[in-house]
Amino acid sequence: MGCGNCGSSAGHDGKPAGCKSNGGCSTGGCNKLNTYDWFRHMAVPEDFRPFNIVEVRFKGSRKEFYRNEEGLTLFNGDPVVVESDFGHDLGHVALSGELVRLQLKKRGISENANDIRKIYRIAGDSDLSKYEEFKQKEPATLERARTIALDMRLQMKISDIEFQGDGRKVIFFYTAEDRVDFRELIRRYAAEFKTRIEMRQVGYREEASRLGGIGSCGRELCCSTWLTDFKVVSMGAAKTQNLSINMLKLSGQCGRLKCCLNFELETYLDALKEFPKGDRVMLKTERGRAFLQKTDILQRLLWFNYEKSSDWTAISLDRVNEILAMNAKGEMPESLVDLSFAIETLESIEPPADLISDQSLTRLDDKNTPRKKSRKKGKGKPRPDGARGESKQTAPRNDNRNPQARSKGSANKPGDKPAQGSNPNRNKRRRSNRPNRPNKPGAGGNPES
Repeated sequence: MGCGNCGSSAGHDGKPAGCKSNGGCSTGGCNKLNTYDWFRHMAVPEDFRPFNIVEVRFKGSRKEFYRNEEGLTLFNGDPVVVESDFGHDLGHVALSGELVRLQLKKRGISENANDIRKIYRIAGDSDLSKYEEFKQKEPATLERARTIALDMRLQMKISDIEFQGDGRKVIFFYTAEDRVDFRELIRRYAAEFKTRIEMRQVGYREEASRLGGIGSCGRELCCSTWLTDFKVVSMGAAKTQNLSINMLKLSGQCGRLKCCLNFELETYLDALKEFPKGDRVMLKTERGRAFLQKTDILQRLLWFNYEKSSDWTAISLDRVNEILAMNAKGEMPESLVDLSFAIETLESIEPPADLISDQSLTRLDDKNTPRKKSRKKGKGKPRPDGARGESKQTAPRNDNRNPQARSKGSANKPGDKPAQGSNPNRNKRRRSNRPNRPNKPGAGGNPES
């Protein structure tokens, strides 16, 4: 993961100033398990001899200590060729100087230990090219190694492999629940890859630290960025923090309980010292007995409900301790909530200013404008120009649609046929509201004859 300042602190050559810039990245986000050297900007005396042990980082989260017997000038991020039990290996300087003394003390390693190997030289171009060549073979080798282990039906999981710098040895990292007899597996690996084989069993948390990943918080895993010691995480840590016992939410990428459950455990333990002990906390009031239902440790709130009631009441921790002290003396308050305090609180709150108190409720009603009747058909359609002031009777109509208007305007001449759709008995009251239907052909003759 690159740091956020790499884009803004790039040098003239296009590379970020934090990477391989004789001192390491200032934010500590470019390397896994990077240690901030806060001694590097301090001036040292001229006759000062620096500490000759250097911390070197390899693939994943593996770090080891090596002795700088040659007196090489090393900085964080420099590739170095170091001694190995079979050939030589290549790593990068993670920390140098006086802070290495603290790292040795933290790991419990003596400065005069004989098993600390030495640094040969700073890696050259040939060493780096050979190192990159073997790194490119790792994905194909890992896939083939898993296939062989599955064919042999071994109850193990090969999570990662690591080639040595000279390619003379391969380390296989695996996880398993029980002990695995992999002697035949090593023979097949040696015949397949033509190199020295080393099987190294790791825990599930160490496997997650090597592979890396993104946690449920959206950040990189703590074990792959800065966490080095894995402490035991128990289910009691989740219960102390009132978390829901859901293994899908409480488990990390490794399948075990999250390490972050221990981060805030001490804060919760200190806060719980003021809370009443026990899960079945009961308060006695004049209204009845109330039982504890829920606790919010950080907000210092507790929820109680009376017997035969489903309503919960939130009470502060100070009020609960006050009621418990009264019950211990044989006294009972009127209710869970302090009514006098609640009344004083309500009286102290000023009501909001009424901005429309001097306004009339009908100020927006226009009483001079009569309300128009809406038409059943064509409601909401705009009227044509010139018809705004006309009434319904004076509006022009089509004669074909209104035969009565046509008969009023002009009389029919002798010999003219009556207009289609005209009714001579229009003044008579109709007995039925049904429209007139034309006679069927052949039923009553032609009505015009």
